[in-house]
Parts: sequence; structure tokens; C-alpha cells
Amino acid sequence: MQVNRFKLIFIFSVVVMLFSLTTPTLAQDNSFAPATIVDDEGGPRVVRGEVTYTNLFFTSGVAQPLVILEDQAGFVDRNESFVFPPESQVLGQITSDFFTSPFTYSIALPIEPQASLRDVDNDGDEDTGVMVFAVAYWNNTFGDPFLEERDLFGGGWSTAYASTRVSEDASTNREIVGGKYLVFAPDDAQGFPSDFGDDGLLFTGDEPVVGIPQGYTVVDLDTRPFTFSRPAEALIDLIEPEGIALDDFSDLSFTEAFDAMIDKMRREYAFTEFKGIDWDAKIAEFRPRFEEAEANNDPTAYLIALRDFTWSIPDGHVSGPFRSIIDQFQFETGGGLGMAIRELDDGRVIVNFLTPGGPAEHIGIELGAEIVALNNQPIGELISNTVPWSSPFSTEHTRRLQQLRYVLRSPVGTEYLVTYINPGRFTPVTANTASVAESESFSFSSFNRGRSIDELPVEFEMLDDVPFGYVRILSFSDNDLLTVQLWERMIDTLNQNGIPGLIIDMRQNGGGSGFLADAMAAYFFDEELVLGNTGRYNEETGDFFFDPRDEQKFILPSPERRYFGEVAVLVGPNCASACEFFSYAMTLQDRAQIVGHYPTAGLGGSVDDFIMPLGERIRFTIGRAVDADGNIHIEGKGVVPTVRVPVTEETLFAEGDPVLDAAIDALIAQFQ
Repeated sequence: MQVNRFKLIFIFSVVVMLFSLTTPTLAQDNSFAPATIVDDEGGPRVVRGEVTYTNLFFTSGVAQPLVILEDQAGFVDRNESFVFPPESQVLGQITSDFFTSPFTYSIALPIEPQASLRDVDNDGDEDTGVMVFAVAYWNNTFGDPFLEERDLFGGGWSTAYASTRVSEDASTNREIVGGKYLVFAPDDAQGFPSDFGDDGLLFTGDEPVVGIPQGYTVVDLDTRPFTFSRPAEALIDLIEPEGIALDDFSDLSFTEAFDAMIDKMRREYAFTEFKGIDWDAKIAEFRPRFEEAEANNDPTAYLIALRDFTWSIPDGHVSGPFRSIIDQFQFETGGGLGMAIRELDDGRVIVNFLTPGGPAEHIGIELGAEIVALNNQPIGELISNTVPWSSPFSTEHTRRLQQLRYVLRSPVGTEYLVTYINPGRFTPVTANTASVAESESFSFSSFNRGRSIDELPVEFEMLDDVPFGYVRILSFSDNDLLTVQLWERMIDTLNQNGIPGLIIDMRQNGGGSGFLADAMAAYFFDEELVLGNTGRYNEETGDFFFDPRDEQKFILPSPERRYFGEVAVLVGPNCASACEFFSYAMTLQDRAQIVGHYPTAGLGGSVDDFIMPLGERIRFTIGRAVDADGNIHIEGKGVVPTVRVPVTEETLFAEGDPVLDAAIDALIAQFQ
């Protein structure tokens, strides 16, 4: 037995010696001066805090808001594609109404967290390292309760609504420059930076370092040097970045607010040069009206001046006061002639709707009649001079369609001399009539005709008589979790049943989340194609800045969730903003045929809101969207149909849906 024991000891000793020759020894001796700890109660066991938001889009579409411990290994490594490991994601509890700012949260800290260890003590030795956490808000849209690559916009680290403050300067964009970290040390032998380095950055190797105790420590990055604390309950609020926070000019006078608005838009509006906007000319035109409204203490004059100013910017994303002057709208548009009109490709203006017993029918106008003139003015000229209340517009075709709606609206009792030619006749007839209180004809010509309040964001069905699916995507701003679930259910149905073609109807989708739009388009591709980028004004450079790291590309779903059948996309002028980015994405690699009477609305950028006096919410475009080659590709242009359906008497009065019929024919042709 003694011999056997000796052999075992000898063998074990040899193994240890061999192991020591091939494996580096981890240096665990803490040679750093210990951090000065304040409020030392042994380290946090729970983290609580508030999340204050002012941005008016913060809650849009959100169904599963999360506050988590976020593994910051991505920032330490400067790895823009870092995806937080699911085991590292410690999910907190939102403890108040998420939809009321500020809301509160609480996170119970695990005894042994499972995040990524990073050696950040700059001593040249290979140490165990520490786990670095931020507390961060996220929105979970895809997959299980944990965040995946698509939820993280491709990965990296939080740049908004986190316990850390991130630089918005072009030269240091995304660098963490303040806020608070929660650091976990697995033992007492680890170090952590006590301040930023000489380069003003963190985790670049030149920072001073102190030793930190085992367990959790809160590090305040806003003090010099950093403050280290270990309370039993840590209070850590999340930070809304300055560039995202709402600008509020409501406490200023009318004129002061106008000046602030001009200053903001002059710097931040995305398409000043592209649209040839002269801000000095706008000051000369509109500032006197704001001054006069202020001098007369006339809020209505102020609101009308604000409305006219926003209407003067040819961008469909720009919006101004409406609800506050709804009485003015109702007065100016409350009267109609009981008819709606459309302009054909040959230039004729045709009546395509009549209210039974309305003024138009009463004077003998028939369905399909050509309107030649109103009040002895050629109808085409009158249409061109009409300023719709739905102004402004990014494209002329959208403006023209809205002018066709509003040219027939007037105060009740307005007298008209109508010149028309009924179908089958050749001689014009002129008759007197007057507008009456009616909205039926106005509703008929609405871009949103047929919509209802109980629609789902994605509605799918199989078409009769042809083996194609048909889906309407009605919004990218509805409940995003529900939207994705309905979308994936449709994709599964198509694949499981071998459906060879799909028609996607985007004609009544007013937009929403551009990221969600791109993510849903990705289900039709098998390559991570680059879609483009968006530039925004940067204070440091004084110009628009396109960060290459912000390049948008497809983040693909799992292979079984991709559909490779034939696709047609139906578009029109009510397909706007995010809807257009989805439609554009479907043109890549000729993935889909784009079918419609008209292009999309041409709203090609991201937006911001600010508040003016009387609580008026103004929206304008701050993001200049470009394609993969750096060209403005949607703003002012829209997505143009590859299969254009003509606007003729035949299509105008066709039974059914001529655009849908054209899409069906286009898909059938792919199989012949």
C-alpha cells in the first residue's frame, strides 16, 4: 500500500509540474491601492431607480419593456456586434406605470452573476477580471423573454436610457463619458479604473487603477476621480440623452419661440439644401406675423401663422397645429357639393362619387362626368391653386391627389358655377349650385377610406381562385410584439403549406418604426444586405454626420422563418415613412414587384418633435436617410411602381381592386 500511495503522489506531482509548464499562472495578487469606499454596507443586493423620459416616441409600439443588467463587455472590447449572453441578462421589475414618466424599476442582484469577465486593471498580467454592468432599458420584440440580436439592433451597448452617459460628438460618438456602472469582482484581487485616462476615454489602457472588493460595487463616473460605493440598496437612475430629450419652447413668447424654432430647424432639418429652403426668407415672411400675434395677444393669429409656416416646408413629415384650430378647419371645409373627383392619366377630371340627392346630382351631374370648370376657371388651374389642410407634402403626386379632395370643399353655402360634360355627351353644361353640410364625399376620397378601429397591424388571408397569400401591413407603430407574432405566424403558414406567392398590401400604412420595417422585410432574404444609413446634425462638426457604425443592414431571422416564394408589394401615396423603407427594401435584388397607380409618399427620414407655446407639438425631419451608395433615395421621390396600373375610366370604375388584380397577374406571369 505504501508503494501504491507513493506512485500516486509521484504521478500527481508530475502532472502538476507538466500543467505548470503549459498553462499561464493567473496573477491574483492585488498590488493596487484600494479604492476609497463610501457608504460601505457590504455591497448592493438590490438596485432601484427611475427612468425619466420626455421624448414623445419613447413608448410607441412598446409591448414588453425591460430594465436589465446589461453586460458591458461589448463596450470594453469596442465590439459593435456584441450580443448580451442570455445568462448575463438579469431582468428587473418595472414597479410603476411604464407609460407615465418617470417610471420606477427594481432589480434583485444574483449572488453569482453570469456575465463576461474582462481584465481592465492595465497591469500587464492576465487576471480573472471583473464583470461590468450598466443598468439599461430595452424593448423586447423578438423571440423569448431575453434580448436577442434583433432586439439589440445588431448588438454593442446601450447609447440611450441607461445608467451610463454616452458622447454624442462625432469624434467620440458612443464613448461612455459619465453615469454609473455596477461592477462585480469575483475576488479581492481585481482592479478597476479610478478615472478616465489621458485620452479622456475608458478601457483604453491608460487609466489609473484601484483595487476593488469582492462582490458588487457602484462606480460613479461623473466624479473626478470616480466614486466607489457599496450600499445595500443602490439607487441608479437611467439617463435620457440630451440629443433625444424633448425641446420645449412653450414658456417663451410667440416671437421668442419662433426664433428658437428657426434656430433649431436651420441647424437640424435634414433636407435644407436638397429642397432649397431659405431660412432667412422664411424669417422675413413669417416673423412679422408672430410679432403681430404677440403684440395683439391673439392666439388664433399665432396658430394660423404657425400652421402656414409648417405648410411652407415641402416635407410630408412636417406637421403643425391642427386640433387647436379644428373649428377653422371645419368652417373652411364643412361644405361640399356631394361629389368626389379624380384626375385621369389623360388629364381629364372625372366624377367618381356622387352623394344621392346632393347638390351635384341635383344639377344633373352623373357618375363619370367630366368637370371642365368651376366659377369659369379651368378645373386643372383651380386644382393647382388649392392649398389642402393636409399640407405639406414631399411629392407632387401626393399634393395633387389631396388638392383634388380639397378643391371641392368650402364654407357651407358657397356658391358655384359648375361646367361639366356627362358621359356620352359632347356639349358642356353649366349650372349654379351651392355647397351644403356634407362629409360623405370627403370621406370617400380619403386615403384612409375603408379603415376601421378594430384592425390588427398585420392581417393575412388566402386569396380565392389563386394559390397566393394576401397580407395587409397597416402600421409599424402598433404593438410591435403583436406585429411580429402575426407576421411570423403568416410566414410559418406560407412555408408549411408551400404557398408559392404573396401579395403585401402597404397602401394604407402610414409608417412607424423604420427598424421594425427593415426587420420584417428581412424575412424575404438570405443575405445581410446593407440598406443605407441616416445622418443627423452633429454639434461638434456643425454638419450632418453619418456614422459608419450606424449603417443599416438586414438582421436575418432563423432560416426556417424565411420565405422565398414570389412577392408583389402594393403601394400608393398613403404608404409613408417606415412603410416606404419596407417597400424600398423589397426592391433590392428585385425581390418583389412593386405595383400601384402612384409612387409612395416620399417621406425619407427620421423625425423629432418639439413643443411651442400653447402646447403645440411640431414635427420635422432630422434624419437624412440615404441608400447604400449614399444617395437620398426616398425623400421627395418615393418608391416607384415597377408595375404601374394606369388611372383610366376603366380602372377608376372597375369592380373589385384593379391594383390587386394587376399584382395577381404579375405573380401568375412568374410561373408561366
